[in-house]
Amino acid sequence: MHTFLSFQNLEEGVNDPAKLKAIFLAGGPGSGKSFVQNQVKGDLGFKVVNSDDLFEKGMKQHGLDPKMPPEEEEVRDKVRKNAKEKTKKRHDLYTHGRLGMIIDGTGKDHEELRRHSERLRALGYDTHMIFVNTSLPVALERNKKRPRSVPDHIVTHAWNAVQNNIGHFQDHFGSDHFHIVDNNKTDENLLHKLHKHVRKIATSAVRNPIGKKWIESQKPRPVVQNFTPWQK
Repeated sequence: MHTFLSFQNLEEGVNDPAKLKAIFLAGGPGSGKSFVQNQVKGDLGFKVVNSDDLFEKGMKQHGLDPKMPPEEEEVRDKVRKNAKEKTKKRHDLYTHGRLGMIIDGTGKDHEELRRHSERLRALGYDTHMIFVNTSLPVALERNKKRPRSVPDHIVTHAWNAVQNNIGHFQDHFGSDHFHIVDNNKTDENLLHKLHKHVRKIATSAVRNPIGKKWIESQKPRPVVQNFTPWQK
């Protein structure tokens, strides 16, 4: 009985649509990545990897000011470190099961992101990027409306850094796995197209040869029983 149930659950896991798919979200502060992330993950089986959620939760638990004043920096840094450590544990748990992931980050360091993507590919993942793009004025305006806003010069620096990395991202992910979203004006049509794009990623067959082998190795093998011929 227990053997049958474990095989059944394993079969369902291997056939999960988002299995071995990792989507990196890139874009500076105020680009609307978090909003896009919440709209597209839906019921497609993706797990979200984003330390910001845990960081903001920790800020509230410690009663820290979301405007992040300098006098709270020491406590805030400890909260941020704790959030990153917990996020890494979640990430490792997801990758152990080869679960589909949406990885939220700015994309300021293209080399770090590339290494992350390559580590996932070595595990069998197909990696993709959705680049959430806005103009700098829109990013600055949205940042001001966020509960946890940052100074304008930080937004500007991050925006420029991410924009300069577009070419690097295109080279790494390739035209088939790199998608730019113009999020200067979010509307229902944009969200519909995004959800359709993410669904296509989730339901497409895994291309990575390592991933294909892993899926095959996880499928239950038929049990062969040897019978002794009846003799008179």
